[in-house]
Amino acid sequence: MRYEKIMYSQDETEQFALKLANLLQAQDMITLEGDLGAGKTTFTKALAQGLGITRTVNSPTFTIMKQYEGRLPFNHLDVYRLAESVEDLGWDELFYGDAVSVIEWAHLIEPDLPQERLAIEIYRIGEQERRFVLIPHGKRYEALCEELMK
Repeated sequence: MRYEKIMYSQDETEQFALKLANLLQAQDMITLEGDLGAGKTTFTKALAQGLGITRTVNSPTFTIMKQYEGRLPFNHLDVYRLAESVEDLGWDELFYGDAVSVIEWAHLIEPDLPQERLAIEIYRIGEQERRFVLIPHGKRYEALCEELMK
């Protein structure tokens, strides 16, 4: 099943991310896909804020991962630079710990991802408008999407 929602402003995107953050629990994983400038980092910043993170959150493009402490530990990964890599970077310890993880460009490490997760695709459809496509993998994420879309 897929869920779709149009966001008409950055504020609406941020409110959506805050609502999602309130539903998250330890070990939840969100994968983000979308064109450059579609709003992946904007969404992630608001999600982190909703998890009680007060540090500045920015894209970890050159470090691959940044970790933050909030209501739940939060891992923010941008795996774009791993496109040519085949190394095992210890994903199991990372993905099955107590943190919420958000992974940008997750298709690049698809074989290493847990089966259950929430995939979010963000498409730019106008200057401010974005189309969010949520694809839940597993019952936990199906229920989460049902609650989120209310």
